[in-house]
Amino acid sequence: MPNQVFPFAEALATVLTHAASLPRPATEQVPLDEATNRILATPIVAPRDQPPFDRSTRDGFAIRAADIATPLKVIGQLRAGETWQHPPLAANQAIEIMTGAPVPTGADAVIMVEHTSLTGDTLHIDPSRTLRSGDNIVPRGAEARTGNTVLPTGRSLQAAEIAVAASCGCSTIAVFQQPTVAILATGDELVELGSTPLAAALKGRGFSPAIHTPPEEGASAPEGTALNEAEIYNSNSYALASLVRSTGGLPTRLPIARDNRADLDARLASAMDHDLLLLSGGVSMGKFDLVEEALAARGAEFFFTGAAIQPGKPIVFGKLPATETHEGPYFFGLPGNPVSTQVCFHLFVAPLLRALAGGSHLAPTFVEARLEHDIPSGPKVLRFLPAELTGTHESVTTRLVGWQGSGDLSANARGNCYCVLPIGQDLKAGDPVRVLLR
Repeated sequence: MPNQVFPFAEALATVLTHAASLPRPATEQVPLDEATNRILATPIVAPRDQPPFDRSTRDGFAIRAADIATPLKVIGQLRAGETWQHPPLAANQAIEIMTGAPVPTGADAVIMVEHTSLTGDTLHIDPSRTLRSGDNIVPRGAEARTGNTVLPTGRSLQAAEIAVAASCGCSTIAVFQQPTVAILATGDELVELGSTPLAAALKGRGFSPAIHTPPEEGASAPEGTALNEAEIYNSNSYALASLVRSTGGLPTRLPIARDNRADLDARLASAMDHDLLLLSGGVSMGKFDLVEEALAARGAEFFFTGAAIQPGKPIVFGKLPATETHEGPYFFGLPGNPVSTQVCFHLFVAPLLRALAGGSHLAPTFVEARLEHDIPSGPKVLRFLPAELTGTHESVTTRLVGWQGSGDLSANARGNCYCVLPIGQDLKAGDPVRVLLR
């Protein structure tokens, strides 16, 4: 099996090339209120002009702009949902109007209520104000004309898209079927939530773990029996399942695979009917890192076996051969350290998963911010480190979150992005840097 460690750009390009070649999935109809994170399968078109009338954008008075300097007679009121059922507005007349109401025929502008005063039914407008025809009015069809596409195929349906679909009267919506994703965490050290410790199993592999001191009286303890010092809870499976759901996939968490071929082979066999397989752990160079060996034994094709990034270098990307009943799934072998796992998901897994779900925007999203502090050059590798993106509309800044390496889940949770640190550069406070959104 060749050792192919690609530069980041080449590794991402490889994933995106495979993603772009995937056919779109089959479609199904779902209720609109169940469509969040799904991918739109057919375009949404405007069933009528949007807005369907000239719409007031302010609470105020509908008038003729040419009459702004003249005291005007208020002849009526219009609320949202009402239409003017009387003769068109004439010169030197005004109609009180609410935001969202149709502008009556004859009026060509709306003066904001705070720029007016009312004496009986006589309207006076602040003489310092100017008004042009069309001010504070959205013309009919300005947002969309009947038959215009307002949401294209391939869009991920979030709150903004759901609102557009609802405004077009869609109570159900056509979406692509979700890809199925098998998630397999590997390692003798892992304990499933709610299970008993694995001390006996670890002793069988030569470990002699000591048991943690019981918590102080009154302190809360995790569910299940206390872990021994060699064990950790299986957090990666839960994190990956959450990331898969938010990217439009259907996750299945498989039972933990222990560090032996028989257990790993059995778990792999149960994943073959999925569209994507995510493995965490077992892809480094250790004696019990058996994932690549087990995948190769099943005839896997490897597209790369590492990426020149930190954290996440040992990532593996490939595809398993088809069986008689299923197309072989793509797979990612992700590093076991949890921050590495999540960085690799955002950089490489999410683009492929978005394509499997039928999405059109595949690549990870980067933005630019300015550093809050100096950062000396580090290892000669592109780094994606947990960071916090903050600031105002005038200045967006980012700072690294103090961490203890790629196993530091707490530091990762304190951040909200990953700061991209280029190779071999000393960075100063105020320098622009790329930030990977998550």
